[in-house]
Amino acid sequence: MIRLVLVEDEALVRLGLRQLLAFDARIDVVADAANGLEGLALIELERPDVVLMDVRLPGLSGVEVLKAMRAKGLATPVILITTFDEEAAFLQAMHAGANAFLRKDISLEDLRAAIDAALAGERVFRPAITQVAQRRLFEMKASFPAAVLPDPLTPREIEVLRLMAAGLSNKEIAESLHAGEATVKTHASSILSKIGVRDRTRAVLKGLELGYI
Repeated sequence: MIRLVLVEDEALVRLGLRQLLAFDARIDVVADAANGLEGLALIELERPDVVLMDVRLPGLSGVEVLKAMRAKGLATPVILITTFDEEAAFLQAMHAGANAFLRKDISLEDLRAAIDAALAGERVFRPAITQVAQRRLFEMKASFPAAVLPDPLTPREIEVLRLMAAGLSNKEIAESLHAGEATVKTHASSILSKIGVRDRTRAVLKGLELGYI
């Protein structure tokens, strides 16, 4: 069985998610909470296999609960869900180490797939970026002009950029690619220079726009 803790402040939505998850015989919702503080306490108590949690919660937000979990050494996979097109929350969730960021109108099939991916250590973000959010992100300009004819990213640089998009640090990227941290820093600097941005967040947004991610 997959032991799951559900954190959702709206009672009807919480009930609906419980009923939806009940269709998967593998999933056991061991506890649910209506706010962030209660959710964090239940996660610490139950030590579930996965957490399904709203982004907007009273007390502590979903991202704040996730950050508190990681600070406490809890590596439980976390799937964040939202009703809105929240690109800022998406980026915060990505960098906090969320395993998935999805809209609440997701189908049961896609929710199951996200849970399976989270349990496998994978990350699912792009389904959360709707056309509205994409348009807003793509309207963001580079923080300084790129070269007139910039060199395309190398395959290795694309790998590094995609891992940056997954929220990994330079050290974690180095471990993932079996490379030195200094080498990863060199790749990261080259990426920023080639696509004309000053920081990792804008590099990820520009990478989405250019189709690298």
